[in-house]
Amino acid sequence: MKVALYAPFKPLDHPAPSGDRTIGRELAAALAEQGLEVVVPTRFRSRWLSARPLSWLAALAARREALGAARREGVAAFLTYHTYYKSPDVVGPYVARTLGIPYVIFQGIYSTKPRRRLATRLGFELNRRALLAARAVFTNRRLDAANLGRLLPCERIIPVRPGIDPALFAFDAAARRELRQAWGVGEAPVVVTAAMFRDDVKSESLAYLFRCLGALAREGLAFFLAVAGDGPMREPLAALAARELPGRHLFLGLVAREALGAVYGAGDLFAFPGIRESLGMVYLEAQAAGLPVVALADGGVPEVVEPGITGLLTPPGDAGAYRQALRALLVDKARRRDMGEAASLYVRAEHDSGRNYGAVAAVLRRLAGRA
Repeated sequence: MKVALYAPFKPLDHPAPSGDRTIGRELAAALAEQGLEVVVPTRFRSRWLSARPLSWLAALAARREALGAARREGVAAFLTYHTYYKSPDVVGPYVARTLGIPYVIFQGIYSTKPRRRLATRLGFELNRRALLAARAVFTNRRLDAANLGRLLPCERIIPVRPGIDPALFAFDAAARRELRQAWGVGEAPVVVTAAMFRDDVKSESLAYLFRCLGALAREGLAFFLAVAGDGPMREPLAALAARELPGRHLFLGLVAREALGAVYGAGDLFAFPGIRESLGMVYLEAQAAGLPVVALADGGVPEVVEPGITGLLTPPGDAGAYRQALRALLVDKARRRDMGEAASLYVRAEHDSGRNYGAVAAVLRRLAGRA
């Protein structure tokens, strides 16, 4: 069975790494594992479509392109990944309606705030229409499920836990020894963090972490920080790290996802505050590699970390509590080991993308059989 998979926010082959791209790729891989053939009907990006009238002609062209591809390939269902008011799906409902095939959304997001502003009202309405057209809407966040319940009947909302392929981040003892030797860290506990250095909450979180670790360094705690990532805020972040953590940090640059498992495995704990983090796939990746997490109980973080079992989550805005959580794991090797083991088991049991996203394939088959 062939399924059209469309990502209006960002094509899954986009060169810029992000959590959104990771989730989309995991979804596509899981569908393929379940025996579905994925067809990309168009790569059109609808980001801020409502504010760019010149892109409306491109949207019409994308509709024709997607319809032609879906008809030519004989797809039995149309699946859209991630639609919301900034990037509404204006392609999928049209194609599915024209061909008489089921339309399904994975990670549909609904919020009524955008309808109150002129600049976002059109995007809100386009997204609302897409959600209403869907036979089923999968959601990987509890908050999103609650918001969707204000628009859709509960039987059309299907919660699914976010997932990754845990095997990609399996612990490798040889790689750990090699990297730690290259970093020159000896027996000191290594804190690993990973993020894109964007001028937003990602950089805010890294700065928050650097300052908290700097305070612990001045207390005399022994540790080393390894930072994976890159982006436009690298220079100010590097300057801050040099002031707060002189001689005890290393910027690794952009690390390919297939190499991240070794980086996590070379560490002893994963720390990224996650200020207003929508979900945070890095937490799942680090836990799969056997690292306990230290983060804020903010946004979607509590949905991918078991507080007190696989990591320590602290109240947003309480830097003192965050420092204390870091300190607690830095000084307690046995606790780090126990939480790290629990983290690895937790991801494999609760967040395996092949298992979790397999439910999407089952629903697509069922709906296509009814079409």
